Amino acid sequence: MITLYQTPTAWGTPNLSPFCIKLESYLRMTGQTYQVQPADLRKAPKGKVPYVDVDGRLMGDSQFIIEYLKQKYGDPLDSKLTAEQVAIGHSVRRMLEESTYWNIVYTRWVDEAGWRAYVPVLETMLPVVVGNVMLPVLRRKMFKTLHAQGMGRHNFEEVQKLGKDDITAVATIMGNKPFLLDETPTSFDATVYAFLVGIIAFPVDSDFKQHTLSQGNLVEYCARFKSRFFANWKPSGSRAA
Repeated sequence: MITLYQTPTAWGTPNLSPFCIKLESYLRMTGQTYQVQPADLRKAPKGKVPYVDVDGRLMGDSQFIIEYLKQKYGDPLDSKLTAEQVAIGHSVRRMLEESTYWNIVYTRWVDEAGWRAYVPVLETMLPVVVGNVMLPVLRRKMFKTLHAQGMGRHNFEEVQKLGKDDITAVATIMGNKPFLLDETPTSFDATVYAFLVGIIAFPVDSDFKQHTLSQGNLVEYCARFKSRFFANWKPSGSRAA
């Protein structure tokens, strides 16, 4: 049994964090037996979610976890990919995780409408007695993180433009294929689905969200992926392979 530790579900999706959705997607795509438990960041090996317990071994970082699972259980998704396909998938994954991710963070933490929608989810993760005090502190800390990373130095319109360009790139690479690289899904699709659904499901309208929804192939892709891998999804509990 693999125990997946992650943050709460949100907006009808498996998690508020795209990295948690990514890892749970991979587990479902490979038919692994797993259970979900609330994360305790004090116990997280890298101080972030998701993290897992695999046979008593705690591991952090979604990609390192996936690489470990490939080594331990085999690689049914990627073993037949060409070197070029792996390079394309790697580039898309890194763009989403290192660029688009910060567009999502900005939308949730900096934009006032986004922040109002995000607060109710954050409040479920904090003790009631400290929530009112901690949330402003956490928000100021995230402002500093975004400024240091670079995304926080842009205005909202500029951030939206950068995010839209990323989404256009994903839509162009996918084209008419059922999945990112071919007729069958690969581990890279776990990341693509996670980030797309995180953008689409967020309950605040924006040019970034509308641009994503305007990419018909990506909307159809999300529906296809959900139907194939999350049709039996429930907010909590375990799922057997």
